[in-house]
Amino acid sequence: MKKNKKLRIIQLSALIFLTISGGPYGLESLISYVGNNGALLLLLITPILWDIPTILTVLELNSLMPVTGGYYHWVKHALGLRFAWYEGWWTWLYTFVDLAIYPVLFMEYLTYFAPEAQSFKIPICLLIIWGSAYLNIRGILLVGKTAVLLGFMVLTPFVILLFYYLFYYNNQPEVVIPYHNNSNFSAIGLGLYTIMWNFLGWDNVTTYAEEVSKPIRTYLISVITAFSTIFIVYLFVILISIHSGIDHSVLSEKGFPALGEIIAGRWLGIMMAIGGMASGLGLYSSVLLSVSRVPQAMAEDSLLPKKLHTIHPKYGTPYFSILCCSVVVSFMIVFPFSELIIMDVIIYGAALFLEFISLIVLRHKMSLNFRPFRIPLKIPGLILMILLPVSVYITALTGTLMKEGGSIRPVIIAICMLFTAEILWRLIIWRNPNILKFPSNQTHI
Repeated sequence: MKKNKKLRIIQLSALIFLTISGGPYGLESLISYVGNNGALLLLLITPILWDIPTILTVLELNSLMPVTGGYYHWVKHALGLRFAWYEGWWTWLYTFVDLAIYPVLFMEYLTYFAPEAQSFKIPICLLIIWGSAYLNIRGILLVGKTAVLLGFMVLTPFVILLFYYLFYYNNQPEVVIPYHNNSNFSAIGLGLYTIMWNFLGWDNVTTYAEEVSKPIRTYLISVITAFSTIFIVYLFVILISIHSGIDHSVLSEKGFPALGEIIAGRWLGIMMAIGGMASGLGLYSSVLLSVSRVPQAMAEDSLLPKKLHTIHPKYGTPYFSILCCSVVVSFMIVFPFSELIIMDVIIYGAALFLEFISLIVLRHKMSLNFRPFRIPLKIPGLILMILLPVSVYITALTGTLMKEGGSIRPVIIAICMLFTAEILWRLIIWRNPNILKFPSNQTHI
């Protein structure tokens, strides 16, 4: 591998954008869950309570420890090997769920052009999965360049949408549909899950920090750029959806191509659908890039088979880890989109909680270690900051449990998946009882 080939600001910003968001695709059901006012309120409040504390935590811990494996090493240094295993395993699980969503998302927008493609859902999804595996095996620089192109394809239709709305559509009579306020607690829970899913994964982008040029500065600029872009795009798209007069159920069922048709015509609907397909591809390849580095770090600590640490002789990538991830995801594309989102957020939230705890512990254990980025709060302030995303997580989970219907099934599945971490940890200890006596591979800070 050529060591000088590292990600720079534009490429990393594109990768972060596609890892976290991939555009507003996935927000279509928000208004139908909580109504116009509820959608705007949740969209304004949730990023502040859920994302800002997470971003600050990630930036500080990454500036303290910018290493391959990212959050796995943060938790290992703070809480020990057992909880590092929890962190790595839970992240692997939720990413499998997350990855399974994106080929399904691709299919939803492909059927805008060719409804008959739904009959070939499985082979098309498998093509996406294994095509992205090949791209990732070829190296991070190629994935980063592809992310720039796909990010452009995702954002361009929404820029055109805003232009037409501001300079053309506003001059037309607005269609007003009856407003129904759906503000019950279970609907708020579903609305929160929708926004949380569209804003999660900030820690994922730190797992390849050693493959980023000037990582501290580059991450800081790239994260701010990506967050600002995501928030602004989400906000204006929801505002346009509300004022366009589009029926909430139509937006939920047919997605943003239907909104594009209302604002500018069929041609913009086509661009929106192409953007949705690019979003699915970009999200998949970017998230696969991040998760494939975690088993590599865990294998170095003998928590997973050494084979997962195998590096491709030509491209320098953890190709066996990439292949294993792809095999698992190939079996998960049968779950419904709505259930995958709930499972995704529940497992992700548990792993994120360990990172919050690690922030507090490392502030105490490594108080004298230099941090180029440091949250301007002392430990009591950090605890209060952490309570914000935890409260959002609990509210979303409670609202989902109160909903009548099938929402309880993905919750139970997700909780069972969380418990597998302890079961497998016991198996690891049984097979290698001396693992805790061995000095863990040290991370140079």
